[in-house]
Parts: sequence; C-alpha cells; structure tokens
Amino acid sequence: MLNSLRIQNFKSWQDTGTIQFGSLTGFFGTNSSGKTSILQFLLMLKQTVESSDRGQILNLGDDHSYVELGTIYDIIHKHSDPGILDFSIEWLPPVPLGDVFFPGINIDSALVEKISMSASVVSDKNLFYLNNFHYSINNKSNIIGIKRTINKDNKPMHNAIIDEKQFKDLKNKTKIVTPKKFYSYDFPLGNIDWHVASLMLQLSGSFEQELANSFYLGPLRDYPKRLYSWSGDQTSSVGNRGERAIAALLASRNSEPTINIGRNQSKRTVEQHVAYWLKELGLIHSFAVRPIAPNRKEYEVRIKRTAESAEVFLTDVGFGVSQLLPVLVLLFYVPEGSTIILEQPEIHLHPAVQAGLADVFIDAIKRRNVQIILESHSEHLLQRLQRRLAEEALPTDQVKLYFTDFVGAASTLTPLDLDPFGNIRNWPKNFFGDSFADASAMMDAELKRREAAGEK
Repeated sequence: MLNSLRIQNFKSWQDTGTIQFGSLTGFFGTNSSGKTSILQFLLMLKQTVESSDRGQILNLGDDHSYVELGTIYDIIHKHSDPGILDFSIEWLPPVPLGDVFFPGINIDSALVEKISMSASVVSDKNLFYLNNFHYSINNKSNIIGIKRTINKDNKPMHNAIIDEKQFKDLKNKTKIVTPKKFYSYDFPLGNIDWHVASLMLQLSGSFEQELANSFYLGPLRDYPKRLYSWSGDQTSSVGNRGERAIAALLASRNSEPTINIGRNQSKRTVEQHVAYWLKELGLIHSFAVRPIAPNRKEYEVRIKRTAESAEVFLTDVGFGVSQLLPVLVLLFYVPEGSTIILEQPEIHLHPAVQAGLADVFIDAIKRRNVQIILESHSEHLLQRLQRRLAEEALPTDQVKLYFTDFVGAASTLTPLDLDPFGNIRNWPKNFFGDSFADASAMMDAELKRREAAGEK
C-alpha cells in the first residue's frame, strides 16, 4: 500500500509537499490544476519498473504505455535546463518483513513495516541521468543507495552508498556500481558483500512488487461492442481504456467465488458482484455474458433494463453502463490489497450513479482491502462520501482528500481537513462553483421579470 509521495519540479508542480495516501485518496480541483499530473507521475514510475530496458532511468512512455509524457524537457517544471526532478515515495509492504529478508542489518524492530525510496534525476540538454537514490527502512534513513560523481579523468561514475553502522560484519565494500533504472544497481563481479546485495535486491524487489500491484483505468474508455472476443487467456487487468473488462469477467469464471458478502452466506463471483452493483445503482435489472454459439470465442453482452423488458445488446442501452462496467470489474477482479488508480470514474454517469460510486468504493475497500487513488470533478461523489463518513461506514483517517489549484506559475495542493463527521473545515472558495449564488441570482431574475410584466 502506498503511504506517501512527494514530487519536486514535475510539470506544473514545483513541489507537491508530502502527499499522504489513505485507503481512499481523492484529488479534486479546477481544470489544468495538476490533479492528473500526480497520477501520471505514479504511472511513469510503474511503466519504468515494467520496462525491459534495465538502463532506462525513466520511461516517459509512448502510444502503448500507461502515459506518454514526451521528453525530459516536457516534464521538468518550467522547462528548466538544466533541471532536477526530485521525488520520494513510501509504501507499506503487504506483509511486514523480518530478518530473514534483511540478513546482517541491525533492525531495532523485529519487522520492517515501512520502506521509502528517494531519487534525483538531472536533465541537461534534453538528456537525463541519475544523480542519486537511497532507501530508508522504518525510521532508519539512507540505509543504502547510490550517488553520481566525476572521477579524476572527468568521467561520471556511480558509487554505492552504505550506512555501515546499520550492518553487522560488513566484509567487502562495494564501490563502483552500475545503475539499474532509478531505484537499483548491478554489482561488479568479485566485489560483492552478500549482506549489501541481499538488502538491495529485497528493497528494489519490494518496490517493484508495490508498483506491479497497482492498476490503472483512464477517463477515455472503449465504446461498447456487439461482440467481444475471448480465447481463454487470463488477463491481469481491464486495460487502460477498459477494453479487457469483458475478458476479465470471463477469466474470473475459472476461479472460485472470491467476494465475501457476510457470515453464513455463499461468496459471490466477480461477475455476480458486478451484476449486483449495476442493479443496485439502478442501471439495469440483469446482464449476461455468453458465447454466440458453443465452442466459439465470440461473446455477447445482453442487458435487461427492467424485469419486464426484452434483452438487448450492451450497445443498445445508455452509454453509462459500458463506461461504469470497467470500473466495477477492476475493483473486484484485481488481487486483494492492490492499488487502483482511477481518472474521472464518474464520466458519463448520472448524478445519482456518481454518488453511488462512493458506496462502491467503500464496498471494495472493506471486502477486498484495495487502495483507491482517484481524481474527480464529481460533487455528488464527494457529498456521498462525506455522508458515509458521518455514518461511520469508513473511518475518517482512512480517507485523504486534496484540492488542487494553479497559482502564479505552479500548482498548489491543499489537504482537505475532514472532521469525524465528514465535514470539510477548510472548504475552498467556489470549490464546485457557487450553487447558492446561482439560485439566488435566478430568484432575483424571476422577481424582476415578474415585476416588469406587472405580476404580483
């Protein structure tokens, strides 16, 4: 689970400050205020981890990536050249790690429950290089890392940095190393201390696992189709545009029911729980995914809007069903404990369904221990969430909400101060417009028109 993030000099952000994540983290704010950039940064880290190029410091993406960011010049704040991109990220391993994972290191606590990684990348003439990175464990800072230096021949090199006070019986000191992306390094043959090597491998492996267990759904989702193709493969997610949502539903049929709905009740399959929420939100009465004929790979999705209505194709009902379906499948299909990143999950949805999304998120958090990070423009979603906090459906400290704005030449981030009853103590002015002022102006206009027409 992601615990915190800080970014400096990325796109419109000079400094985000420390962003604390909860079970549900929401970014709200004006257009072009930097909300999406925070999610894009996480996606950049994810696609870098998943890249097959070990020497690529940061993967800025292409048409097939989670996000396409252009060049290093494009992502550095105010296009500074040279520029420095600094960031730190902290996460909680799904299972606390003990001495067996970190042999030879002094750990005050018997378990490692919190790990952080900080890095600095320098850009110069549209090129970039790794300046340094380091890891911290629990409250021990800068345990192990790397630093770029210039040798006497004016050639750059990277030195391993180790806090020797934290190690027992350190034999060999690994000096010159080769960076691997922005968070690890390869060891020179013949000059390896196994304690150091094991620690680096475990820390970088934990970081990779954290990002591998994060899943993304973008705001622009595929149009519904009359036929979907599935040949029996096991997809890991629903795709960036939700294009594999039906494939994920079909793949889930190969697993035992996983959705626990309460004591003495049978577990639901992913498909059953998705159907439950589509009905609960008032969008459909029932839906079915079935092959067009036996032993065929083409499937159709059939919907009944009401109990009395005829079955129709997914393409023949409102657009909202096809846009919400990938959100629901993602939440209940990915492994328990995953981090889910959503951009505008409310897009194309009726206000009542937007509000209902808050209930869906709370359900997924409670049943599957997922972490949800989203950016949204939905006042209805936020208000339902506030209501559920007042009703104690979710502890307030598990929810982190932020307001983004653009002031001067940089984005700003304001943590919203939630009280135990879901009230926002520091509500920004005109957060969602000024509905009271609009209603008052409408009433004044009506009175003036009636007076002008001689009405009483």
